[in-house]
Amino acid sequence: MIKDDKQYEYTQYLAGEFKKSIAAMEKDEAEKINAAQRWELNRSALQSHLDKLKAEIAEYENLTSHDSHAPIVLTLNDIYYLPQLLIKARITAKLSQKELADLVGLTEEQIKNYEAKDYEDASFMDVIGVFMALEIKVQGKFLVPLDILRRTPVTKEELLSSSKTIKKSLLL
Repeated sequence: MIKDDKQYEYTQYLAGEFKKSIAAMEKDEAEKINAAQRWELNRSALQSHLDKLKAEIAEYENLTSHDSHAPIVLTLNDIYYLPQLLIKARITAKLSQKELADLVGLTEEQIKNYEAKDYEDASFMDVIGVFMALEIKVQGKFLVPLDILRRTPVTKEELLSSSKTIKKSLLL
């Protein structure tokens, strides 16, 4: 996820580099013929990365071009993605990290740190403060699967493992 203009510019740069790499591959007729399978795998990998970068760029452009005085509906399919929702809301509201910090009563460095680490170190009260400052309203449903509810304690290792899995999926 692109979180600021600096990352946006860098992501655009990377997308351009991937386009150049793909164009260079397309010109290599000998490689296409002599190592067709390897060429196709490499081409597909580059295209996959480029497509992901393009999607991130489009998402960021959509957020930054949204009318900051019109409501926006951001969906949350899993609680692990709550940090991205908070960042998207700030971006769409066209608030800098400093402006959000001032509204919440935190320092700019705290907000920068929270966003850089996807709110991993934020207290529940700080997250609630961000919700209130951004005036986020929850309108969705929460599913509590009582039929399969676990009856054993959640271990610290499970939490850390889930967190790492989510972070990996965000990077892919």
